[in-house]
Amino acid sequence: MTGGSRGIGRAIAIALARAGADVAVGYGSHREAAEEVARDVRRAGRRAVTVGGDMADPDQVRRVASEAVERLGQVDVLVANAGIGPRVDLEDIDVAAWDRLLAVNLRAPFLLAQALAPGMRERAWGRILLMSSVASFTGGILAPHYSASKAGLIGLAHALARPLAPHGVTVNTIAPALIETDMLTDNPAIAAHLADSIPVGRLGRPDEVADLVVAVVSNAYVTGQTFLVDGGVHFR
Repeated sequence: MTGGSRGIGRAIAIALARAGADVAVGYGSHREAAEEVARDVRRAGRRAVTVGGDMADPDQVRRVASEAVERLGQVDVLVANAGIGPRVDLEDIDVAAWDRLLAVNLRAPFLLAQALAPGMRERAWGRILLMSSVASFTGGILAPHYSASKAGLIGLAHALARPLAPHGVTVNTIAPALIETDMLTDNPAIAAHLADSIPVGRLGRPDEVADLVVAVVSNAYVTGQTFLVDGGVHFR
């Protein structure tokens, strides 16, 4: 999985390990944190490797995929979780910033699926899970190109799900809203303000997203779907 060193990614890696999966923990710059997640996976009784790479660089994305296969033997479940989400106004987004965000948030998951789906198809079993966002539907506090990239993942999942379904490979997206991560827990005033906008009255927890990931990848009959983990934000 990509983006596995912190927050939601860390919770997903550990949850998958507890469900019986070996895990390749992908990271960008937080190597020590990724190694700690790998130790947690091993404590759960599963194999773990760490694989670093810049998801904005297509060559590094492909290397991450091939290295994960080489070190684990095969990859049956892809969780594309790595993403960036700056807070910036529309008029301050230049072409370079647009291109980098789309490269990390949308192109990298496509390249990972392109690299790993053939093996899944050959084995007649696989799960591809793309981490979208409720911002795909509602916009949000982050930048417009963030919402666009996350909406693109939903379209990508739809495009991949139908041709891969006959080969035992499912493709789905999960769209969290505001989840307790370092960015929010380090700013309690902001966290409290944001929690007031959520119908259930609190931020989500990373383990609540991770539990849904395990449920989705455990189901062979669910594909082409988007699952919201948003405390009711979408229906407010």
